Amino acid sequence: MIQVIGAGLAGCEAAWQIAAAGEEAELWEMKPARFSPAHKNPNFAELVCSNSLKAARVESAAGLLKEEMRRLGSLLTQCAQACAVPAGGALAVDREEFSALVTRRIQENPRIHVRTGVEVEELPPEGIAVVATGPLTSDALAEKIMALCGGGLSFFDAAAPIVTAESIDLSRVFRASRYDKGGDDAYLNCPMDRAQYEAFREELVQAERAPVHDFDVRDPKVYEGCMPIEVLAQRGVDAMRYGPMKPVGLRDPATGRRPWAVVQLRREDREGRLYNLVGFQTNLKFGEQKRVFGQIPGLEHAEFTRYGVMHRNTFLDSPRLLQADFSLRQDPRLFFAGQITGVEGYMESAASGIMAGKNAVRRLRGQPPLVLPRETMIGALSRYAAEGGEGGFQPMGANFGIVPPLGMRIKDKRDRYAAFAARGLETLAEFMSRQEIG
Repeated sequence: MIQVIGAGLAGCEAAWQIAAAGEEAELWEMKPARFSPAHKNPNFAELVCSNSLKAARVESAAGLLKEEMRRLGSLLTQCAQACAVPAGGALAVDREEFSALVTRRIQENPRIHVRTGVEVEELPPEGIAVVATGPLTSDALAEKIMALCGGGLSFFDAAAPIVTAESIDLSRVFRASRYDKGGDDAYLNCPMDRAQYEAFREELVQAERAPVHDFDVRDPKVYEGCMPIEVLAQRGVDAMRYGPMKPVGLRDPATGRRPWAVVQLRREDREGRLYNLVGFQTNLKFGEQKRVFGQIPGLEHAEFTRYGVMHRNTFLDSPRLLQADFSLRQDPRLFFAGQITGVEGYMESAASGIMAGKNAVRRLRGQPPLVLPRETMIGALSRYAAEGGEGGFQPMGANFGIVPPLGMRIKDKRDRYAAFAARGLETLAEFMSRQEIG
């Protein structure tokens, strides 16, 4: 039996792949007896930040990643499609429904033996195991991992607030997706003119932030991919307008013009009862969030069901520690999966779980490791974790910058991305036809 520690996205995929290969998996999860600072839901595969799984189009890096996962037998891509909510060109899910469905599928699998409410405090001393405890690994186990690996890296991550639909002043917002992609039900848009935007930015920069107690550092690193909105605001007057508040692809029907800036609200659930503030991860004090975000047009009387929070994330120095099959160089019976390996994003974490689960089975059977070609997005991410990039190792999400060049110059970005995707899927199909992937 293969041990899987952690029932997040990566752990669920790893256990599912082990069971799909005909082996027994024992899945350990400390919830509901204990929760990390960012987790609230007792179900598995909890989405703690955004409910978006990024772009849906296969001709995008994120879309290619999900298509590769689907072809490899992913559980989470199946569940995500079943729980999808309108999100323009992105795949977003009803987070409660998604976690409940993943939990049910895992619990119903006869080859997966679930052990909930048990905090694993030691790495298994023998046998094959997949450690998928995430970037918020409990202190006791994190100490054992750090002792084994000789240290790790830490940074701060943040989550965005969620408001109720009925508390939004619909007379001050408009429904639209950028460039009319995905229908008008996907997003609510809160438009700002220049004066409103600059006044809002000033309040945001001056607002009082909550102290971070996760660990004591004088100058904490903030991960670029999930930067608090107040930190981004400090970078310059127009930083937010080139980030989450960019108005491109939108036209306010009240004026017939593009707004100076826009705050987008994305549906959180299938019924449209909840909306999250897209890109508004924050570490402001709760009272400050209500005050400052209440200046956004349409949110003057917003009712918050969840305020934004900041928490510690930890990941391994993977290029020094892990091989491309996600096994530990110094102890290959141990595999790591998820954000702890330095892949960034929900689906990226899940994809590493797929590969760790498949390779744990191959290790058990004495088969050679399985590493996908570099031309595939999963193969590129696997090698990035094992080899790193230029400079210091930092978390990496799916992008076409980590795959090999095409060997031809394609000027148009959309055409270039489509060529990357076509090559990746063709390479994966050829690879799967030549090898036993189970």
